[in-house]
Amino acid sequence: MPTPHIAAQEGDFAADVIMPGDPRRAKLIAETYFDAPRLVTEVRGILGYTGTIGGRPISVMASGMGSPSVTIYATELARAYGVRRIVRVGTMGGAQDFLELGDVIAASSAHTDSAMAARRVPGVSFSAAPTFSLLRAAVEHAETAGIRLHVGPIFTTDAFYQPENDTVAKLIAMGTLAVEMEAAALYTVGAVEGFQTLMVGTVSDHVFKSEEMTSEEREKTFGRAVEVAIAALQS
Repeated sequence: MPTPHIAAQEGDFAADVIMPGDPRRAKLIAETYFDAPRLVTEVRGILGYTGTIGGRPISVMASGMGSPSVTIYATELARAYGVRRIVRVGTMGGAQDFLELGDVIAASSAHTDSAMAARRVPGVSFSAAPTFSLLRAAVEHAETAGIRLHVGPIFTTDAFYQPENDTVAKLIAMGTLAVEMEAAALYTVGAVEGFQTLMVGTVSDHVFKSEEMTSEEREKTFGRAVEVAIAALQS
């Protein structure tokens, strides 16, 4: 039944969901990759579609930006609609010199400065990690398809405009690949609610270098991450 933020009816969502942040990307994914996509929710302009790929049901739904927003939608999808696997696709700021614009990253873990995870288990630094089977399937597809995929830790932050401190620099020195705003929250919700998760992101700009994609370039390269996400969900 509908939730406060999702208007879909029972059975409208598939067990597998791709989750971009941008509602327009959700629409683009549905129209590009799904057979017979249908709109199942559009509350607050957050679009969700369900269709099939190769006869197998699959859904896509936007999450908005940031940890609180993705937490709301992922929790409601799991509790009210029985969603069992969510793969987030989005953009990231590359944080290592060897990364190139358009590279794809699968987050094997997600550090975070958000207090949301800390409140789940007080006194513990929770390790936000994806589901291994999804991560493995993503890597195998990338190797077969010749997609430049990097696997490693990323940093999920609540601050898009970072204050002047050395937190990010220290994380980069410790091997963190990229910065974004949702993965740790999704991984944590998956652990709490018992569904599988993965974050696959495209490097759209760099943290400490003045190089970034145009909006047109983002649209053209975004498909590689979507293809990896779909392959992971078809495993």
